[in-house]
Amino acid sequence: MKFRLALVCLAAAWAQNATAQEDVPNYPPPHSRENEVALFNGKDFSGLTFCMNDHADPLKTWSVTNGVIHCTGTPVGYLRTTQSYSNYFLTVEWRFRKIAPKADNTGILVHLQLPDKVWPQCIQVQGKHTRQGDLFLMEGAEAKEHKGMDKNTPVPLRGESVENPVGEWNKAETICLNHHVESFINGKFVNEVTECTLDDGFIGIQSEGGDIEIRSMFFSPLKY
Repeated sequence: MKFRLALVCLAAAWAQNATAQEDVPNYPPPHSRENEVALFNGKDFSGLTFCMNDHADPLKTWSVTNGVIHCTGTPVGYLRTTQSYSNYFLTVEWRFRKIAPKADNTGILVHLQLPDKVWPQCIQVQGKHTRQGDLFLMEGAEAKEHKGMDKNTPVPLRGESVENPVGEWNKAETICLNHHVESFINGKFVNEVTECTLDDGFIGIQSEGGDIEIRSMFFSPLKY
């Protein structure tokens, strides 16, 4: 009897887990996240470069202390990788240090194209407070879900915000696979765009008003 009860409980747990996984489309299984590559080494900006508005000194905006990147949010611009990438699972762990009027914005830039400028052609995973997961098709980038929309209008996140409270760490995970981009915030699927006109490029983080910290940036090549 006890054995049979244990089997029933195990089956129920498996069914619950399977249902949870179905709610997260195309979330890469663990074996596809091998060979993690750190984009931030925890010490300095090796492998990274900057583009700031009006050629401002980036080191007055961006700094590293105790293994964490700090971005003041002003002036606007971005930090980006010096290498271009395609087909990967990207993880960025970051938080707002504080929120003030009109000082609550940042974003993750994928498939970022040259030339460097504010702003470049790319796909932005919005990081604005309460809007994390909106997807912006910037400077002529396009996708199926965005066609017919104003160029400054994002593909909105699906459902309510799943952002953690200000001061707590958030995990933004982005799947870039061929011409498809999916966004997960704190482990929950929030958005996607398909048939994108971009499928590779640099990876960046915006300085756009928000006083933020970033404690890790890494990606894993996708093998399928």
